[in-house]
Amino acid sequence: MLARTPQGARFGYVLAHGAGAGMRHPFLEAIAQALFDRGVATLRYEFAYMEQHKSRPDPPMVAAARVREAVDRAAAEWPGLPLVAGGKSFGGRMTSTAQAEKPLEGVSGLAFLGFPLHPPGKPSVSRAEHLYAVEVPMLFLQGTRDEFARLELITEVCRKLGPRATLQLIEEGDHSFKVPKRTGRTPEQVLAALADRIAEFGASLATP
Repeated sequence: MLARTPQGARFGYVLAHGAGAGMRHPFLEAIAQALFDRGVATLRYEFAYMEQHKSRPDPPMVAAARVREAVDRAAAEWPGLPLVAGGKSFGGRMTSTAQAEKPLEGVSGLAFLGFPLHPPGKPSVSRAEHLYAVEVPMLFLQGTRDEFARLELITEVCRKLGPRATLQLIEEGDHSFKVPKRTGRTPEQVLAALADRIAEFGASLATP
């Protein structure tokens, strides 16, 4: 596990990786640095299959157990600091699965970096069913061109979740938050927007 703790951090973000890359993926490195620069502590970790260099992700029960281990580690790393949990794609979905089964100790909100609502080309909302059992606030950061979450479907899911869910769209972003050059936005600008929104979300939950 990799923890980064800026001086005076207001909250910590327990950050899981996506299905195909581990905690040292450049995107996770970059978002952790951007959050550090904004006074947000981060703890990155890996699921068992990634540690064992396997390609097939762990079953939800196994992955959810690892999420709990990471949250416990974060609580020990930052005693008394409010926590947000989540992560990129698969990691965010497994975090919400764990939270739906039994609330994660000390976690006051979930932040998803591209929630994988369905496989590409197979639109469905079945992967969202467990979210209705999550009672903490949820932030969905989604690209409007995300092939893992058709815009109209993720929008409807968030609407049905009501005030618990906040949907923040990255215009023309794909599942990796890459945007076409025609938008005029650089990868650094997109990353900054993501980090800003997570920082705002966590700070709002940490405010007494």
